[in-house]
Amino acid sequence: MTVSRDLNFCFPVRELSNERVKVTPFRTSIHSSPFFAASSAHPELWAHMPSGPFETEQEFNAKFVQAIFHPDPGMVLFAIIDKTKSPTAADEEGALAGIMSYIDTSSANLSTEIGFIVILPPFQRTHVTSNAVGLLLQYALESPSQGGLGLRRVQWKCSSVNVPSIRAAERMGFTKEGVLKWHRVYHGGKDKGKVHNGREFPR
Repeated sequence: MTVSRDLNFCFPVRELSNERVKVTPFRTSIHSSPFFAASSAHPELWAHMPSGPFETEQEFNAKFVQAIFHPDPGMVLFAIIDKTKSPTAADEEGALAGIMSYIDTSSANLSTEIGFIVILPPFQRTHVTSNAVGLLLQYALESPSQGGLGLRRVQWKCSSVNVPSIRAAERMGFTKEGVLKWHRVYHGGKDKGKVHNGREFPR
C-alpha cells in the first residue's frame, strides 16, 4: 500500500511488513503521543542523536518531526510496530516499538541511509531492530519490478562509541568503509568532559 499523507519524500512511500514487524510512515496524530510517553523517561535514547531529548510531545513534534523531516525530500520517518504484541491505540496490528528513517536520500544517485533509529527499551535486543532494518533494506534495494525502489546504495553512519548501532549494522551486512572525523555535533555532547578532544579544529 502506497501512503502519501503530506509526505515530502523523493520516492514513493508505503507500509512494509512481515510476520513480526510493520514499518509504517510516522503520523503525528497517531504515533507521537505513545512514542513520547514511552521514550520521555529515557533521555539516553537520544545520546547519539543530533537533537533531543525533548521536554514535551509538542517540542518533539516541532523540533524533530516538523523541523527535521517535513522540509527535506531526502528524509522520511517511520514508526515501527511489533506485530507479536497485542493491538494498541497506536496500531491495530501491534505495539509501537520505536522509530527509524530513510535519510540523506538522493534520487539522482539512487542512494539512501538508514538512520535516526530509536528502539524503545522493552523492544531492545529482540527481533524488532533486525526485522525493521531488513524491511527498509529490502524496499530500498529491490528493483521496481519487485516492488522496491531500485537504489544502488544504502549506508549506515553512527558514532564510533555507539556500540549497539555498530553491532546492528554488522549484523545486517553493512561493511565498514571508514571514519568521518568531526562529522556531526551532538546536542550537549562532550568528549572526556570537554567540548572537544583538545586537538585543534580542522581547517
